[in-house]
Amino acid sequence: MEYLSDRVKSLSVSQTLAMAQKSRELKALGIDIISLSLGEPDFNTPDHVKEAAKKAIDDNYSKYPPVPGYDDLRKAISKKFKEENGLNYSPDQIIVSAGGKHSLINVILTLINPGDEVIILAPYWVSYYDQVILAGGKPVIVEASIDNDFKIKPEQLAAAITGKTRLVMFNSPSNPTGMVYTFDEMEKIARIIEGHEGLFVISDEIYEHIVFTGKHISMASFDFIYDRVITVNGVSKGYAMTGWRIGYIGAPLWIAKGCNKLQGQFTSGVCSIAQRAALAAIEGGHESIKMMRDAFLRRRDLLCGLLKDVEGLKVRIPQGAFYVMPDISHFLGKSDGETTIGNSDDLALYLLDKAQVATVGGDAFGAPDCLRISYATSDELLVEAVKRIKGALSRLS
Repeated sequence: MEYLSDRVKSLSVSQTLAMAQKSRELKALGIDIISLSLGEPDFNTPDHVKEAAKKAIDDNYSKYPPVPGYDDLRKAISKKFKEENGLNYSPDQIIVSAGGKHSLINVILTLINPGDEVIILAPYWVSYYDQVILAGGKPVIVEASIDNDFKIKPEQLAAAITGKTRLVMFNSPSNPTGMVYTFDEMEKIARIIEGHEGLFVISDEIYEHIVFTGKHISMASFDFIYDRVITVNGVSKGYAMTGWRIGYIGAPLWIAKGCNKLQGQFTSGVCSIAQRAALAAIEGGHESIKMMRDAFLRRRDLLCGLLKDVEGLKVRIPQGAFYVMPDISHFLGKSDGETTIGNSDDLALYLLDKAQVATVGGDAFGAPDCLRISYATSDELLVEAVKRIKGALSRLS
């Protein structure tokens, strides 16, 4: 008999990871799967970063590191915040954790009591919802439509705030939509937050370096809510370092201290070698970032051009990250004679089975009429993937 806690039973399995696992299993059977499911750059970690990790091993960085991260790494992050984002976070306001996901749950567990409401803007990254549940909070979903480029209107946010609202989860550039909020749009949201004492915002900026139009804006750069913003970032996306598991926050000092206390009882300081690699990445300039951003822009244009020729799909052009989220509602209720598409998850599984292309259904992102497609793969595979998708969808009627 299993005696799982109610806490674990309340959580969903990450659909992005589940689809990636199914893809790997099918590939192991020799099936030619094109994976467009994981949010992971297909580039390798820059050589100077790998060399720094090798040197760290030779230099015997093998002891317990400080819980919040090495001092020189936090100083480098502080400098990065100042120079790139215009944010003044001293090193003691910065906590280094085991990836952006770890940073997020640290903050949520530090701020949220059971029953507190957390506003999540849909479509949202899959783990936001379950992390709030894990903390005993109540997710309050504010839905943005594809017709508004998947961005909420300020009045929607204002209407969702109650006396129990403690936190807003904000993400730009967005996973899963790739949409980017403008300065004016963000300022209006910031003004609403300003008007509610005790309301905080997590600004997830992990895709900040992958912006195709305009400039990335940090929520904490609006000085009138600076002391109520927790900025979350990391090296995974911008430096192709997903497996190194380094994320970090910049936060009001009392929140940083709370996260430090919490992390001290969970992981303590994160991998010493990965921290030395992260230092090299942050201090090493933007050459690799520009190369990857240029490649993602080319792929975005290629993929969106191809998808627009697929009858039944409704596509908006993303301004950042490496995802596109077409509306697939045209295909709901349709069948190829064997499989009937009841929801977006059904369509994702149908495409995996019939087209050997892995995507992720929008239900997990709070967007049941959509499908998330990652274009973090080669041009050739994108062309072949859309060819297969188009063929499989044409059999649904």
